[in-house]
Order: sequence, then C-alpha cells, then structure tokens
Amino acid sequence: MPQPRPSRKLWAGLAAALLLCLGLTGASRAPAPALALALAAQRPNIVLILTDDLDAADLSRFPNITNLLVRQGTTLSRFFVTNPWCCPSRSSILRSQYMHSHHVDSNRSPTGGFPKFRPLEASTLGTWMHDAGYRTALMGKYLNNYPEGAPRTYIPPGWDEWHVPVTRLYQEYGYALNENGVIRRYGHAPEDYLEDVLSAKATAFATDTTRGDAPFFLYLAPVAPHLPAHHAPRHAAAFAGEQAPRTASFDQADVSAEPGWLRERTPLSAADIRRIDRVHRDRLRAMLGVDDMVGALVEALSRAGRLDDTYIFFTSDNGFHLGQHRLRPGKTTPFEEDIRVPMVVRGPGVPAGGVIDRLTSTVDLAPTFAELGGAVVPPTAEGRSLVPLLRGQAVPWRDAVLTEFYHPSYSPHSPPTYAMLRNDRYAYVEYETGERQLYDLRADPAELHNLAATADPGLITALSARLTLLRACSGPVCRLADAAGPVISGTGVSVSGGVSVGTAGAPGG
Repeated sequence: MPQPRPSRKLWAGLAAALLLCLGLTGASRAPAPALALALAAQRPNIVLILTDDLDAADLSRFPNITNLLVRQGTTLSRFFVTNPWCCPSRSSILRSQYMHSHHVDSNRSPTGGFPKFRPLEASTLGTWMHDAGYRTALMGKYLNNYPEGAPRTYIPPGWDEWHVPVTRLYQEYGYALNENGVIRRYGHAPEDYLEDVLSAKATAFATDTTRGDAPFFLYLAPVAPHLPAHHAPRHAAAFAGEQAPRTASFDQADVSAEPGWLRERTPLSAADIRRIDRVHRDRLRAMLGVDDMVGALVEALSRAGRLDDTYIFFTSDNGFHLGQHRLRPGKTTPFEEDIRVPMVVRGPGVPAGGVIDRLTSTVDLAPTFAELGGAVVPPTAEGRSLVPLLRGQAVPWRDAVLTEFYHPSYSPHSPPTYAMLRNDRYAYVEYETGERQLYDLRADPAELHNLAATADPGLITALSARLTLLRACSGPVCRLADAAGPVISGTGVSVSGGVSVGTAGAPGG
C-alpha cells in the first residue's frame, strides 16, 4: 500500500485541535460536516479531464494540452485501461475496481451500462470526495445508457453539480442536458456545441466563490473524439489532407499466427483506408474543442488565483485503432492502441516535463484523488495511489497490469471474451475460445509476431498463473497479486533535459 503523505500529520493535528475547541472529543469517529469542510479547506482542488476513445498518440497536435499540461506537468508513459470499452472502463474509474469485481461487463443492459452500475452508486469517487468535504461536479458523459430505468432528472449520490446529456450523447448538437435536475434542450447553433457548453460550465464551477474556501473536485468528461467526432465550425478547415499514421502494424500483411477473430479480417481496401484517414481527421478536429476547453479552464483558474492549488489529470477511458492489424476504426481489442491511453498530470509538487514509466492503470485514479484530498478509500478499492510516484518517492510498485474484456452478443465486430496480462516485457492474452496471444514487446513493439504457439512452455505457464491470480483478486488482494516485490529504487521519472532518476534496470516496452 502507498504510504500516507507527510502532510496528513498536519491535518490530523488540525482535526484534533478543532475537536477539542468544539468539545467533540467524545463524538463518533466520523467528522461532523463543519469539520469536514474545515479540513477540506486545506486541500487542493482536483480536476479529471476524461476524453472518450483518445489513443496514446502524439498530444503535440493540440497546443493547449501540450503547453499547459504536458510541459507543465508529468506524463505517465505506460498508463493502461482496465477494459478497452467505455462503460466498463468508466466503472473502474468511479470505483477503483476491475471488471471482474464491479461486473459492469459491457455498454448495455443486461450485462452493462448505467442500469448495471446503478446499484453501486452508494460508494463511488463522487461520494468519497463529497464526504471528505469537497464540492463535487460531473459534467459531460457519465455512463452509457444513462438514465435508463431512472427519471431523466436523476442525479447519483455524491455530486453537488450535475450537467450530463440525457439524449443524443455523441451528436454534440440537438441534445438535452440534465442540469442539476432540470432538463434543458440545446439546438444546432455554433454556441450549442457540447464541448463549448461543458467548457463554460466547468470554468464557472472552478471559479465559483460562493462556497468559500471549500476545494472542488471536477470530473469533466467531453465526448470527443468519440465517433461521429463532430467538431466546432471554427475547426472545420483544420488538418486538411492529414493521413492516419501508417504504423508498422498498419494493414498487417501476415495474420496467420493470430487467433481466429483476427485471421478472418481481410486486408484493408482502398475505401477502408480513405475512411480511416477521414475518421482520423475528424477525431483530430473534435479534439481541438477539448484543447480549447483545457485552455479556457487553465486560464480561468489562473485568473482566480487557484491554478497553483489545483491538480489537473488528463486521460481517456480507452484507446482507439485506425487500421492497425487490419482493424477498421474501433476499440475493444487487447492491442496497445486500445489499452494504452495518454495520461498527464500537473499540479503542486509534480515535476514539469517529467515522465514516469511505471506500469499504471485507470484503477489507480480514485485512490490517487482520495489521497490528495484526504478522502477515505473503502476496502473494495483495488488500485494504487499514484501520489508517491508523482512526488518521486521510492515505493513498492506493481510489475503487471490487468485488462479484461467481455464480448456481448450485440457486438459482432469485437473479439471474444479475454483477459490480458501486461508486464514490463510481455503482452499475454487468454481468450474464452482457448486461443492465446503472446508478444515480446522488447523485440516486437508493434505486436506483429504472436509467440503463443512457439514460446517456452514454462514462460506460458508462469504468465498464465499470474493472470489467473489477477483475474481472481479482490480489494487489497489485488495489490498483492500485481506487486513487484522489492522496493523500487526510484520512480522511473525522467525530467526534460535528459536527467533520469531511478530508471536503472527498467525494461523497455
């Protein structure tokens, strides 16, 4: 388990003093609301910007994200999702649980979606931060099929501000928002563009002074660049003539050693490639709306004098493939394009221009926010706080991450159900069909050569046993099942200018 921050001693002392002054020393261990607010006033603001389907591509195409987040913060270069699909991944973020624990297996009922998650809403990131005295807000996409089975004005527990689409989620125009329990419809004018509407609401929330010194937690979830990747009119001419990256695995020539679901994919046609390029351009244009959102939020925080006390986390719920391995535009596969996503953090004590190469996961986000904000993490949480890594502390850390995917009957283009172990060197996948994939990422970073049929049987046995442990873990046991063992001598942080700290012995991949 990550060690507590030294500053918690200060908070504990403040709590004791306040209890003594208020005559509450004999009260329940749960702090009174006024005390929770007093403690929270000493803590930072936290923003999570969660994009939709953004792969771990070069963020330099987006100037505000690059200049205000990447260059002013630290990049987690090996950040993975627990599931490469929207609703299961977002459920993991909200609960710090793997799919096999929260059981939100897909995007729709009866195996997934909002109706499957709703019984879990009594304990989420929102309730943890709210109970710690934070002013909380969720703006943008919540969970697929929200609010199916509930009133359109329904707001889950833990959220003080709620601005979430209830119709036409991915269209960006002509939608309706549940705005704090009131349904408001938006039209098709340029100013109705969803990312701009969310941006205005986010900046207003982050600069609101009506709650005094109470810190805020903002979960900001733009729809971009999810297809159809609509963009603002001002970005229509951007990226003209742009082509999707022709990576080493683009339209892979030989898939004969791959599982059946991939062998049946035909080579890309000229029409397929034209569509891939068109989708790529639209996704880039849609991301410019998010880039504007980042710029507006950082500027507003700076004007309000709150930027130096605010952590901003920028990531995605899953990645996206565009022609790699013969795959038409989409997600849900165990390849790097789908499971590895961008992750950037800026905030107090976080090195500017830093890079952390430890294996990290979306399941780690909620414990990180909880530690930063002094919130209580329930025993159901399965991730690790990233705070020690962000502060350059030497801590025990994992040497493997788990990704799971369940194939529902309504998604014929997705691979079969699988579980995947990703460590410093290997990507190892087991399918419910009995088929396997194994890639040596040092020798084959593009994942072109499936070694499952030819690798040392002892290696396969060891990887399979480790994967079995992770698939069966629950709560704190997951932090044993993924553990590397000895204390790592450094955090794997490298700072701009070529200075490295603690990267000795860190494998590639």
